[in-house]
Parts: sequence; C-alpha cells; structure tokens
Amino acid sequence: MSPSPAQTPRAFLRWQELTTPELAELPEECVAVMVLGAIEQHGAHLPLSTDLDIGEGLLAAALETLPLGFPLVQLPSMAVGASDEHLSFPGTLSLSPELAIATLEAHGDAVARAGFHRLVWLNSHGGNKAVMDLAALKLRRRHGLLVVKAHYTRMPLPEGLEKATLPAEELRHGLHGGALETALMRHLAPEKVRLEHLAHSISRGEAMAEEGQLLGPEGEAAFAWLAEDLHRQGVVGNAHLGSAELGRRLAAHYARRIARILSETRAMRLERISGGPEGLSGGPEGLSGGP
Repeated sequence: MSPSPAQTPRAFLRWQELTTPELAELPEECVAVMVLGAIEQHGAHLPLSTDLDIGEGLLAAALETLPLGFPLVQLPSMAVGASDEHLSFPGTLSLSPELAIATLEAHGDAVARAGFHRLVWLNSHGGNKAVMDLAALKLRRRHGLLVVKAHYTRMPLPEGLEKATLPAEELRHGLHGGALETALMRHLAPEKVRLEHLAHSISRGEAMAEEGQLLGPEGEAAFAWLAEDLHRQGVVGNAHLGSAELGRRLAAHYARRIARILSETRAMRLERISGGPEGLSGGPEGLSGGP
C-alpha cells in the first residue's frame, strides 16, 4: 500500500490535493502558507500576473531550501487582491477593501477550523498591506491564530549589492514596474517580459523629492495615490536596470529569508489569549518565542 500524501516526505503539501483525513494527520506545528498577489496593470513590458508570478516564484524557491519533511501546507494563492489604485487601466482585477478583508478572514477561519495555529501570508502587492493588517488582527482575536505578514518588498537587499546595480533612488521611487519587479520577472518568468517595451518612467514622487518636499507617495507624509497620479502610464521606475542576473540574486536572497520566516513561525510557541471575547484563557503575553 502506498503512503498517503500526508505521510510522504516532501518539502511541502498543497492544501487542495489532500483529503480531509490527511489534513487532520498533519502535526500541530504545521505551518499554513498562502501567497497574496494581484492581477493588475504593470505597463507595456510586464503582464497583469506580475505580482502573483513573483509571489508564487519566491515561495517555490523558498520551499526548495527547507529541509525534507518540513511540516508545511500551501494554500491556494489569492490571485486577485486590493488594487483600487490601478482601476483606471484595462485588465486590472480588484477586490474592494471590505471584500479583501472578508476573503482573508474566511481563509483564516478555515485554517483554524482545520486545527492549525500558524498562518503565513506572503504578500507581493503593496495594495494588500492595509487589508492584511486588519484581517490578521481579527483572526488573532477570534481564533488565537498566529498570522505572520511577510512582504518581500520590505526585506533588506542582499549584502554587497552595488548601488550602481540598484540605486537608492530607484528603490524609493520605482514602486511599480521598475527595476525590482522587472528583474524578478526576467528571472522567474522571462517568457512573459516584453523586452522591447522596457522604459524609464520617472515618478512624480521623485520630482517632489528633488524639490525637497516632505509630501510624497510614500514616507512620513504620504498621500493616497492612484497609479496615474505618479505617471500617466501607471508604472514608475527604470525597468532597464532590471536584469535577469539581478533577479537571480534577489530571488535567491528573498527565498532564504522567506524560508527563515517559515522556520521561525514553526518554532514560535502559542499561548491562549487572555480575556478574549470567546472565553479564551492563558498567559497575558499571547505569543512567546521558543519551540
């Protein structure tokens, strides 16, 4: 008799490929992980699937670095995110903030019902950050669930990366379709990149910074922006800097950090919530480190 998928030593399991009994067999410290992406405009050189492709590609690379048998189950990706800032451009799909929050909560509810205590959201779209924060807090209160919000765009760059390869100005202002996303796509999904349309789209935010303004699309005095507020084509940054070699270095670096986040999530010990609305009890800290 062949072993069940839950008994087979693999780096990870896919939620949708398991049966209900197999899901129930997974160990208590098992980590559930879910990619949060987007389907939205990325100019003429990158496909609508850019954020989703990057998120799934980085997770796949991270899973390859985990030890065989690491207790992890991968949920289906949330392909469509909160992309209201890109709705002026054809092709963008978007959930309203309210629906995005409800969708994340519904997935978290299902994870908790299945007996899991740890959920990692790997996000690859900036518009998802606010809804993630709200949904994660609700799930923590409702279920005592540990929800880790990992954003690859907030991770530090690899040590030794030359400033000429990825200048600080590009990192700050190339928010959408610039060197970072272009490089990762040229490494992870090169067949989808339209090289003949690479361009350098200067952000309004860059011009404001050069004038010494405190206001900007990001930073200490950020204003709510639509993609066309930053550039008429809806993309910003120097895509010419996004080489496949840079993408390879970035993907390997991000994959190692994501794998570390998954390992630390597995090791984190959970306490029951004290005085919660659903009668949970336990230590006042709520969460503590350690295996």
